[in-house]
Amino acid sequence: MSTSLADQLRSLPDDSLAALLQLRPDLVVPVPADISALAIRAQSRVSVARALDGLDQFTLQILDGARLTRDAAEGTTSTEAVLAMATAGPHPPAPAAVRGAVNRLRALFLLYGPEHALQVVASVDEIAPYPAGLGRPAAELDERTAALCADPAKLRRTLLAAPPSARAILDRLAAGPPVGSVPPGALQAPPVGAEDALPPDATNGGAPTGSPVRWLVDHRLLVPVSTGPAGTTGTVELPREIGLLLRRDSGPLGPLRTSPPPVAAAPREPKAADSAGAGQTMEVVRHTEALLEQLAAEPAPVLRSGGLGVRDLRRLARAVGLDESTAALLLEVAYAAGLTGELELPGATTSRYGADQQVLPTAGYEVWRASSLAQRWEQLARAWLTMTRQVGLVGQRDDRDRPITVLSAEAERAGAPAARRAVLGVLADLEPATAPTPEEVLELLDWRAPRRSRGRETAYREVLTEAAALGVTGLGALTSYGRLLLADVSADERGADDPLGVRADVEGGEPSTAVRALDALLPAPVDHFLVQADLTVVVPGPPDPALAGELELMAEQESAGGASVHRVTTASVRRALDAGYSADDLHALFRRRSRTPVPQGLTYLVDDVARKHGGLRVGSAGAYLRSDDEALLTEALADRRLESLALRRLAPTVLSTPYQMGRMLTALREAGYAPVPEDASGAAVLSRPKTRRAPARVSVATRALDPLAAPKLPMPRLLGVVEQIRRGEAAARAARRAPAVVRGGAARTGPVPVHSHTDALAVLQQAVRDKALVWVGYVDAHGATASRLVRPVSIGAGYLRAEDERTEMLHTFALHRITAAVLAD
Repeated sequence: MSTSLADQLRSLPDDSLAALLQLRPDLVVPVPADISALAIRAQSRVSVARALDGLDQFTLQILDGARLTRDAAEGTTSTEAVLAMATAGPHPPAPAAVRGAVNRLRALFLLYGPEHALQVVASVDEIAPYPAGLGRPAAELDERTAALCADPAKLRRTLLAAPPSARAILDRLAAGPPVGSVPPGALQAPPVGAEDALPPDATNGGAPTGSPVRWLVDHRLLVPVSTGPAGTTGTVELPREIGLLLRRDSGPLGPLRTSPPPVAAAPREPKAADSAGAGQTMEVVRHTEALLEQLAAEPAPVLRSGGLGVRDLRRLARAVGLDESTAALLLEVAYAAGLTGELELPGATTSRYGADQQVLPTAGYEVWRASSLAQRWEQLARAWLTMTRQVGLVGQRDDRDRPITVLSAEAERAGAPAARRAVLGVLADLEPATAPTPEEVLELLDWRAPRRSRGRETAYREVLTEAAALGVTGLGALTSYGRLLLADVSADERGADDPLGVRADVEGGEPSTAVRALDALLPAPVDHFLVQADLTVVVPGPPDPALAGELELMAEQESAGGASVHRVTTASVRRALDAGYSADDLHALFRRRSRTPVPQGLTYLVDDVARKHGGLRVGSAGAYLRSDDEALLTEALADRRLESLALRRLAPTVLSTPYQMGRMLTALREAGYAPVPEDASGAAVLSRPKTRRAPARVSVATRALDPLAAPKLPMPRLLGVVEQIRRGEAAARAARRAPAVVRGGAARTGPVPVHSHTDALAVLQQAVRDKALVWVGYVDAHGATASRLVRPVSIGAGYLRAEDERTEMLHTFALHRITAAVLAD
């Protein structure tokens, strides 16, 4: 007699039960009320599917072997039977590997029971209806096909007589899946007398065979499952016995591979891969900063449908010198890192898109710029690892044939972090500096988790491209600092070992191991530059944040890279003077920062601009213009380039205009003058221009790597959960033994609930047919166990709908939360 899963779980010690919860963390969300609730959840379709998704190809094949070797009467199998089927092929695996796979399945409780009577969780057959890609037994499909399969000699003769075109169909279905679609009319017999008019079949030596599918159906090698109405597609299925016969060369479970496929590429030099990746990280930080500066200078409006417009993306990419796909990646990563955000526009909509929001840098961007280069890159890379955005969708069309734009909701994909973790995990498990081809990466992913990788090939290729663009990989191999970053983000060892966050508070703001490793590869920041005679300033390395801020004010950047080149111009000196520098300050700065003698031409340029700077004062009259130099005012008054200002002399040292001060300042500077604004007291106003910033946003790097994954709890916490489940089990056992109080004061012994989920469903289905009252035990949303006397109405789509006669209300119960079902007396 087989044992239920609940009884198996009750017999486990606390350590083994905690190990199960550690392997399948979704079983404790929420914490089950007792062992019965845990057993029902462990057999539910969703939980079993999660467990199957994490299994490799070989373990899934061994599970299929257990399903194929089950006894028809008892529904059980044994380890020896699975071992016999797995080793029946031409290249049998080692028995130890097969037993190890069986033990993994038993640890996950996809198989349970003793080794001589193993049972498969029922939901496995619902999730994967065709074990090992084989069809159903012939006895379940067609009696005549079953009779053919019962005669091995006749079955072999029929297979040998099959035309080549028909044999090709059989071989394709034998490899799995065993079900195929056929075009309309393929299963219909030709009209009487038209057999001789069939066209010749080139694959059959020119002899006419008609439809190869119809030939297989007529000879009972394929069974029509669904013919459909006239003119529609039909479905055929290959019986299991024929599929096993066709697999005599490869084995009943197909080719078995106990280890991942090998990588042909030889490992590269680790230093070369790290150097290539480190160089790319410098480019990523530089291009991201340039993109955000462009957004600060000209914010991009948000479309009414969300995201940035195609023209804005093209403008930003052209300004920075990037292709649109890379610009889209950096914009998405910067937004996920909290460096950009939306700012509400005051008043009515003013943009040409009709939007009332703009995307521009946030206040966190200033903090990011002040960090070291390695820390800036880490913030971007962490955001990329954890953001739920699939950037490769940008530029494609959605289901309504509209383009998917940057930052739009259509590019949201909850499985994107898991895809990045899977690809980088494959690279991390290889020998350091190994650079597999994309096809080899896909093969490794298909072996490690075939259920998860199915249909995700395009997303995995995009991850490889994005990792190379961000500098996580170098020369196709995972870099040493990328490996450390992946370990820090995915494992999160400090959070697991220190749930209260005490250690994080003690460590303070120490850089991570990935930042330290990248810092060792990057050139050291420099705090000096070289001034040349042509007024160019050469920075022989990445400038530190203080020097970068000074260069941004007093020089124009001409080229970027490992060594950047800037040029001092009249406009840049004027910009520094406008920001509050004096001529003496600029001379001291050049002397302090330059490792070469300051050219005399630079000294003259600074003095000449400083001498003119502030010679004119601007106020509002509209606006007024005053100067102690009457000749200078006379020159401005007579200047034809300033006729649009309608200047008028108010005094020998004062001119006025009806226009505002900002327009006067712009016109004077375009004409070559160097005016300075002043306030009502006559003091010069020297300040940096105000920079608009969006509200601060939190980076997505602070959340879990896989938002869909259940939290992984440490063993002490799991032992506490097990203790809570044991207490709930004891309370449920006591409640079953206690008398139940009914109306009228009479007491009777409560009904013993059915613990098997399958039996509970059978009771509910019978109650629906008989319209009978039934006691339903279930786990509510808080994890507590409750019961209710109801009359079931219907069962479908994973829910039970039942009517409570006492309140005359219709209740809905999720089937996976139902713990018991007993017909009322």
